[in-house]
Amino acid sequence: MIRIAFTMIGGKSWTGGYNYLLNLVTLLSNDQSRAVAPVMFFGTDVNEDDVTPFVALNSVQVVRSPLFNRSRCLKSLLTSIVTSADWGVRNLFRVHQIDVTFEVAQFFGFNLGVPAIAWIPDFQHRFLPHLFSRVGYWKRDIGFRIQILGKREIMLSSEDSRIACEHFYPSSRGRTHVARFAVQPKGVIAPSAARALADKYELPERYIFLPNQFWQHKNHLLVVEALKILHRRGQEVTIVASGSQCDPRDPSYFPRVRAAIDSSGLSSNFILLGLIPYRDLAPLAVASMALLNPSLFEGWSTTVEEALSWGVPLILSDLDVNREQAGEAAVYFDRYDAHALADALASATPSSPDVVFERAAKAQAVANERVNRFIADFHSLVQRAAKRR
Repeated sequence: MIRIAFTMIGGKSWTGGYNYLLNLVTLLSNDQSRAVAPVMFFGTDVNEDDVTPFVALNSVQVVRSPLFNRSRCLKSLLTSIVTSADWGVRNLFRVHQIDVTFEVAQFFGFNLGVPAIAWIPDFQHRFLPHLFSRVGYWKRDIGFRIQILGKREIMLSSEDSRIACEHFYPSSRGRTHVARFAVQPKGVIAPSAARALADKYELPERYIFLPNQFWQHKNHLLVVEALKILHRRGQEVTIVASGSQCDPRDPSYFPRVRAAIDSSGLSSNFILLGLIPYRDLAPLAVASMALLNPSLFEGWSTTVEEALSWGVPLILSDLDVNREQAGEAAVYFDRYDAHALADALASATPSSPDVVFERAAKAQAVANERVNRFIADFHSLVQRAAKRR
C-alpha cells in the first residue's frame, strides 16, 4: 500500500478545486484494491465543514497541522526554494510514513525526500493572459516552472493539456501523464424528485442549467447576448445559473453580468441562484433540458463530467478539451458567437420521464468505466512516482 499525502485544494474561492480533491480521495477510499492510502493534511485554519467530508471517508487519515495554514504558504515556498525543502513538512511526512505527495499550486522543495506528483489543472494564463494581472501571470508560470524543474511527475487532466504543457515547458517531456478526471455515479435520480427540488427553487418547467462560478472566462456575458437574440426572435429560453458570484481576479465581473441581465430586461430569463449546496446540483441538472458550459477555457470540466454521469444533455463551447471529454454527447457552438449559442439553446427540448430514466441508466454504466480508467491511470502514476524514492 502506497501512502500518499494530499493537502487542501481550493475552497470558497475555487470550489472546483475542492470538489476535485474530495472526489479523488473518495474514489481512492472506495477502491477495493486498497493500493493507495490517502493521508489528508489540513491547516488548523481550515473550516471544520471543509474537513468533515474527508473524516467520514473509509481508509482516509486526516492530519491537522499549522504547517499547512494559508498564512504560512509564502514562507513555506521561500524556505523550500532557498534551503531545498520545507523541513517542517518533510519531517511531518516522515512521521506519517508518506511515500508520495500530491502537489497543487504548492512546492515543498527540491530535496523533500518524498517523490511528488504535481497536478497542473490547466494553462489558462498562457491562452488567456489578459485575464491575469502581471503578478498573477508570473506567479502561476513560475510556480509551474519550479515544479517541472523539481523533477515532479506531472499529472494532467486531458490530452489537450498534455500537448500544451510539453509545448510551453519542453523540459516536462517524458514526465507528463494524463489522468482524465471522472466522478462516481450517485445512482439514478427520479425525475419526480428532481422536479420537486426545482419547484423548491421556484424554477420554471423548462430551463437550461448553467452551474459555473462567475469567473470572467466562464463567458456568461455571451449567454446574455444569446438570450437577447432569442428574445428578438420571439423565442423565450430560461437559463438557471448557480455558482460563486465572486471572481477574485476581477470583482467587477459579476456586477457587470447582473447589470447586463437587468438592462436587457432578462431577469426572468436568466435566473441567478448563487452558491447552492453541492447535493442540489444533480437534481437541478436532471430536471433541466440541458446543461450549458459556454466557457472560453477549461482544463477538464467538473460540471461536464458530472452531467455525463447523470445522463444530462450538454451544450458546450467548441473547445478541443470539451470535444475530448464529451465526444458526441454534446451540441457544440462557437464560443465567441452569440448567434451560434442562441441556435444551440433553441435546439434544447424537454424529455419525458421514461427517456430521462433510460439516459441515466446508460450514463451510469459509462461513468463507471470512466471512473475505473481514471483510478487505473492514477494508480499507475503513483506507482511510477513511488519508484523514484
